[in-house]
Amino acid sequence: MRPRLAFRHTPGTGPTIIFLPGYASDMEGTKAVALERWARDTGRAFLRFDYGGCGASEGTFEEQSFADWRDDALAMIDEVAQGPVVLVGSSMGGWIMLSAAKLRPERVVGCVGIAPAPDFTDWGFSTDEKMRLLQEGQIERANPYGPAPTVYTSRFWQSGEATRLMFGEIPVDCPVRLVQGQRDPDVPWHRAGRLAELLRSADVQTWLVKNGDHRLSRDADIALIVRAVEDVLR
Repeated sequence: MRPRLAFRHTPGTGPTIIFLPGYASDMEGTKAVALERWARDTGRAFLRFDYGGCGASEGTFEEQSFADWRDDALAMIDEVAQGPVVLVGSSMGGWIMLSAAKLRPERVVGCVGIAPAPDFTDWGFSTDEKMRLLQEGQIERANPYGPAPTVYTSRFWQSGEATRLMFGEIPVDCPVRLVQGQRDPDVPWHRAGRLAELLRSADVQTWLVKNGDHRLSRDADIALIVRAVEDVLR
């Protein structure tokens, strides 16, 4: 049984826009809050939430897997949102976004990936780190965004490896916009092009921000993300 999840639902018109945070992030991040403000100002339905073990949700972080967090997103689609949804996924949230769109094609009518990181359990870890995950059960990395180190567990890593998407055509048919910074130290920007190539949808665009970092949280970045959401809502 999954932990009880914390969420903030703003009623409104049109498809519900659901924000999916990145790894070890939560719904209080700059992008999530800014998008909620825009949605409220324009009368659109919006939903942000915390995965199990993250933020204000119940559960222990180290006990969660990628599939658990994907299922949390599916629960928000199935049990909280009504009707069609547009998914906005940041970093790992972009991977969850595509996994959910693949599993709920009748509900997901648009996707916006912000520095999306599908399959990062494959390319985002060195061979030494993968061995340590298997042998020791977890590893820690220095966190450039906060004082506490970032913890990765073998449970999360193995679940991610079993749920990879970029081995062939990705059966997502809705409009997709990928917003990617070219100075992103975490997700190589050329991966966005490869992702666009693998998506089955004919309506896929990759928007590159030459001086953009991984977070894409500046005012100009957020304005671009809003444009991307508006674009898939047309």
